[in-house]
Amino acid sequence: MKTLIKLIAVAAAFGLSPAAALAQDVLPAQPAQELVAESQADPAQPEEASPDQAAVNPEEPSDATVAASTYASQVVPEPGVGQPDGRMMLQDQFTPIGEEAAWFHNVILLPVITAISILVLVLMAWVVIRYRRAANPTPSRTTHNTLIEVIWTLVPVIILVIIAVPSIRLLANQYSPPDADLTVKVTGNQWYWTYSYPDHGDFEIVSNMLSDEDAAARGEPRLLGVDERMVVPAGATVKLIVTSNDVIHAFAVPAFWAKIDAVPGRLNETWFKVDKPGVYYGQCSELCGARHAYMPIAVEVVAPQQFAAWVASKGGTMPGAAPTPVAASDAIDETSETTMPDMPEPILVNATSTAVTIEQAATSNPSEVAE
Repeated sequence: MKTLIKLIAVAAAFGLSPAAALAQDVLPAQPAQELVAESQADPAQPEEASPDQAAVNPEEPSDATVAASTYASQVVPEPGVGQPDGRMMLQDQFTPIGEEAAWFHNVILLPVITAISILVLVLMAWVVIRYRRAANPTPSRTTHNTLIEVIWTLVPVIILVIIAVPSIRLLANQYSPPDADLTVKVTGNQWYWTYSYPDHGDFEIVSNMLSDEDAAARGEPRLLGVDERMVVPAGATVKLIVTSNDVIHAFAVPAFWAKIDAVPGRLNETWFKVDKPGVYYGQCSELCGARHAYMPIAVEVVAPQQFAAWVASKGGTMPGAAPTPVAASDAIDETSETTMPDMPEPILVNATSTAVTIEQAATSNPSEVAE
C-alpha cells in the first residue's frame, strides 16, 4: 500500500511540474498587493467599462447651448424642490398620492415603529437588570403566563389593523387613477430616456445627462440635469406608459412618489398630477449596466400656455386643434359633375359564329344570329 502511494505521488509530481513551469513562462506571477494597489490607483471608469457607448447611443453628448434652445427649458430649478438636499426624511411631496404617502409615513409608521422600538428596549433593559444572576440567585420556574400570552397576541393584531387601514386606502388611490389629461410614453435605454407624446402628434424627445460643466452653466444639480426634459402642464393628470428597449430600468421621481419598472416587451403604467410649476428630478432605480448612475430624469411642470408653445416648438399639435387648412387648388368643387369616360361596349366571341355584343348574347341564341 505504501509503495502504491509513493508511485502515485511520483507520477503526480512528474505530471504537474511541466504544466506549472509552462504557466509561469506564459503568465508571470504578480504579487497580490501590487494588483490591489494598481486597481485602487487607476479605478475603472464608466467610459472604459462600456467602450461601445457610441454604437448604443450615436447622438452627440449633451450640450448646454442646445438644451437652452427649447422653449420650456428656461425654468430654473429651485433648491430643495424636487431634488435631494441632504435631509434624512422624505423629499417634499407635490402630488396627491405623494402627500398621502408622506402622511402615512410620518403620522402612522414612524410613531408606531418608534413606540415598538422604545418598548422593546425598555423590556430588554428591565429583564437584564431585574433578572440578572446577582439579583436572582434562584431563578423562577414559571413556564406560562396567560395574561402575557394574551397581550403579545392581541397587541400585534391591533398594530397591524392600525397600519392596514390607511395602507389599503393608499394602495387603492394609487392604482385607481382618474381619467388622464395626457399620456407620455417613457422608454428606458442604455443609458438615456426617450419620451413620446402620442396625444400631441406622437413626437419624441431624447433625454441625455448634461456634463458637469454644462450642468453648472445652467444651474442644474450635478448628475441630475438633462438636455431635454419631460414637459407636462401644471394641474394635469399625466399617465405614464413605461417600457424599455434593452434591459430592465426603473423610472423613479421621489417628489411625485412615482416609481415603476421599465421592462422590455412589457407596458407598465403609473400616473401623477402636479400643481406647482418647477423642475423635479429622479433617476433610474434599477441596476441596468455600467452607466446606470448616469441616466437621470428631469420633469418640468409649466403653465398650460407654455406647454402648448413647447409642443408647437417640437412639431406637435394640441388635441382638438384646428386641422391644417387645405389649399384652394386642392379643394374639390362639390358643384361640379363627375363624368365617366366612354368605355367600349364589351363583346362576346363565339368560336363557331360571328362576334356578338353582350346585349345580343343576353337576348338571342348565337346559332340563330349566325343563320
